[in-house]
Amino acid sequence: MQLGIRLHDVNASLSEEYQTLEKRAEKAREEGFSCVHLAYSKVIKGYTFDNCALTEGLARYTRRVFEKENLDVAVLGCYLNLAHPDAGKLKEIQSRYYGNIRVASLLGASVVGTETGAPNAAYKTDANTHSKEALETFIKGLAPVVECAEKYGVSMAIEPVWKHIVYSPERARIVLDAIGSRNLRIIFDPVNLLCVENMDQREEIFAKTIELLGDDIAVVHLKDFVPEGNDLTSIAAGTGMMDYRQILKFVKERKPFIQATLENTNNDNAVASRLYLENVYREL
Repeated sequence: MQLGIRLHDVNASLSEEYQTLEKRAEKAREEGFSCVHLAYSKVIKGYTFDNCALTEGLARYTRRVFEKENLDVAVLGCYLNLAHPDAGKLKEIQSRYYGNIRVASLLGASVVGTETGAPNAAYKTDANTHSKEALETFIKGLAPVVECAEKYGVSMAIEPVWKHIVYSPERARIVLDAIGSRNLRIIFDPVNLLCVENMDQREEIFAKTIELLGDDIAVVHLKDFVPEGNDLTSIAAGTGMMDYRQILKFVKERKPFIQATLENTNNDNAVASRLYLENVYREL
């Protein structure tokens, strides 16, 4: 297992001027990580990173930055709403994905990652988010993006999230089968499949995810959670209610050298979270 971190969770310094792509990459390597989850708009300020900004030069420069630190890009994040109800806005969103795919092909990113949206412009959970119609809308919005990924030789990866359209392993399986592309993969974030109502069944949910999606899992996200009122709050791995033995056993037995990136860490707990996961993994 190759452990990584979201680059925007890495603070290179207390001074804002040092929160650069270069300094964050250097800090990630110092903290013992081998790969990163990169979201350009969260680590390089002043740009929207629309299709205009996503140039070949950006890709080549970024690649040099990470090669210097011996880091891979596990996920190039483009977390926009492919189920947007406005046709014109959806076309703009798809264009952003095409740009990220182009960059990923030159950068050498393992996958371009996305969540699965909501059937409204606000990208908020509503009464229709888990409907069959919303799922069909998402599949329709995703299909040309995956077609573009195929042409560039890039893997797209969808991340099932309880609050979004693809909220369960069963729904994710429907998407994979409907698109029917070897370039469509899964980011497995166990905590994102949970809510207050189902958190006590999490072992069964994780087992079903491995059963239905195991062959298609390309990247794992690792974090923890605690319930707060009617919601779950995400926190650093090893600091909440998660037992990662089931997931890490699957990884150890069936996913050699898979990239797994930490989420919801900070400078005070990132290394401790990494060491915790490495220790659990070793003891399996």
